[in-house]
Amino acid sequence: MKIIARLGLFLLILAHINIYAAERPNVIVIYTDDQGYGDVSALNPEAKFKTPNMDRLANEGIIFTHGHSADTVCRPSRYGLLTGRYAWRSSFSAKKKGYADSGCMITDDRLTLASLFKQSGYNTAMVGKWHLGMDFPGTPENRDWSKPILDMPLDKGFDYYYGIPASMNHGNLAWIEGRFIATPPTLFTNMKKNSRHSDYRIAPPYQKTSAEADQHLEEVGYGLGRKLTPSFHVAPDYIDNQCLSRFTNKAIQWMSSKKNDAKNGKPFFLYLPYPTPHHPVCPLPEFHGQGKAGAYGEFLIETDFRIGQILDFLEKSGLDKNTLIVFSSDNGPENTWPARIKDFDHDSRGTFRNGKRSVYEGGHRVPFLVRWPSGIKNPGRSWHKAVGQVDLLATFAELLKVKLADNAGEDSQSFASVLLDPNTKYDRLPLVMHGNNPMPRFAVTSGKWKLVMPYKKHSFELYDLSKDSAETKNIADQHPERVQFLTKELNKVIAKGRTTPGAIQENDRKWWSELNWMTKKQYELLAQ
Repeated sequence: MKIIARLGLFLLILAHINIYAAERPNVIVIYTDDQGYGDVSALNPEAKFKTPNMDRLANEGIIFTHGHSADTVCRPSRYGLLTGRYAWRSSFSAKKKGYADSGCMITDDRLTLASLFKQSGYNTAMVGKWHLGMDFPGTPENRDWSKPILDMPLDKGFDYYYGIPASMNHGNLAWIEGRFIATPPTLFTNMKKNSRHSDYRIAPPYQKTSAEADQHLEEVGYGLGRKLTPSFHVAPDYIDNQCLSRFTNKAIQWMSSKKNDAKNGKPFFLYLPYPTPHHPVCPLPEFHGQGKAGAYGEFLIETDFRIGQILDFLEKSGLDKNTLIVFSSDNGPENTWPARIKDFDHDSRGTFRNGKRSVYEGGHRVPFLVRWPSGIKNPGRSWHKAVGQVDLLATFAELLKVKLADNAGEDSQSFASVLLDPNTKYDRLPLVMHGNNPMPRFAVTSGKWKLVMPYKKHSFELYDLSKDSAETKNIADQHPERVQFLTKELNKVIAKGRTTPGAIQENDRKWWSELNWMTKKQYELLAQ
C-alpha cells in the first residue's frame, strides 16, 4: 500500500510539473530589421516573393493586422520592445548615432523581457543584432579586446549572447560571444559596391588602415557623387552575408542545449533579432534568382528559410506545441521601397503611407504574428484592433502570472486575452507613434482614430483608419472635438510618464521642443 501511495504521489507531482510546464511556454521573439507589412506574402497577396514560413506563423497563429513597432527606427524600437516603455521618454535622442560603442540605452535597473523571464526561472538568450549600445574596453584609438565588454545583453537579463553590436554596416563589426570577441576588429573597411542592389557591401578585402580603406572606396567609385562616410573597424573573419546563417545556427545550438530543461519544467526565452532586410542587401548565392523582386526579395526569402530552420528544430525536438513565437519588424521599409514598386511592382509598405522614419502608418505598422499551438484558441484568425510591441512585456507577465511594478513596462498593456479568448472585449489604451528625422512628429491612435500632431509648419492631421488606413484624407477640420480629445489623451500619456494605470513616473527628460503643441506649464501640471 505504501508503494502504491508513493507511486500515486509521484504521479501527482509529475502531473503538476507537466501542467506547470504547459502553462509556461518557451518563448521566441523573432525580430526583423526594416521589413514592411507588405513583405510577408500572407499579408500581401500581391507580393512578388513567397514567405512560406512567415505565412505558417500567420496561418497557425494570429495575424495582428493593426500591430505597431515601438518607434520608426531601429534603436528606439528595440528599447520599447524589450522594456515596454517608449524610447522617447528616455534621455536618448534620435540625433545621436550610437551605433555601437555608446553605452547601453537600457539602464541596469530597468526590467526587460529577458530579466522578466530570468526572474521567472527561464533560461534566456539573445542571438543577433543588439543596437542598443555597449561599453567596449579601452578607447576607439586603443582597444584591449582581451578585456570583457560591459553594459551589454548579459547585463540586461540574458544568460547567453552571440551577435553583432549594431547593424551589418556599422562600426566595430565582429562576432561577439558572451562578453568577448574571438577575432578582434583590427582591420578597416568602408562601403563597397553591391553588384546586386542599390546599396553597398561590407566584405573583404579589408585594409590595414583607415586611410587605405577610404582610398579604396574612392578607387571603386562608390564615393563619387556621395558624401564620403568614415571607415570603421572590422574583424578579418566578418562578412555581412554570413549573419543570417550564423545567427540561426547559434540559436539552434543554444536551444538544443536547453532542450531537456525545457521538457522538465525550465523553459527558455530566445530573442532572435535578425539584421535583415536592412542594408547591406546581400542574400547568399543559393538564394539568387528566387522570387520576382530582385535581391531584396531574395534576402527576405533567405530570412524566411532561416525561420523555417527554427520551426524544423522545434518540431524535431518535440518543443513545437508549447513554444510561443512572436514575429515582427522594428519599423517600416527603408526608403528603397519606391524603387521596388517601380521596378518590380512590389509594395513593401503594404499600401500604407510612407516607410521607415515616418509617423504615418507605413513607418510603424509592421508584420505582427503570434503562434502558440498549445495556447492560442482558434488559431488561424486575425485581430484588427491596435496592439504595440511595447505590449509584449505586460502580455508575457500576465501569462507568467507576474505583477509588474509601477516603474516597469509603463506603456505596456497585456493582450494575453486576445490569445486565449477569440471573443475578448480587449481595447488598447491610446497608442503613441513617434516619427524620426527629418521630422520628429508624434501621433496617437485610439480606436479608429489617429491624430498626427503639429510640427513647425505642419498642422494637426486626423484620420479615420477604419475607412482610410492609407491616410489620404485629413479630416481634422471636420472633427475639432476629436482633435481636442485625442490631444488631451496624448498629453496625459506623455506627461504622466506612463500609458497604463499606476503611479506617475518621471520621464528621463522634462518638456522638450518636439512637444510644441503643449506648453511647459501644461506639461508640469499634468506631471503632478
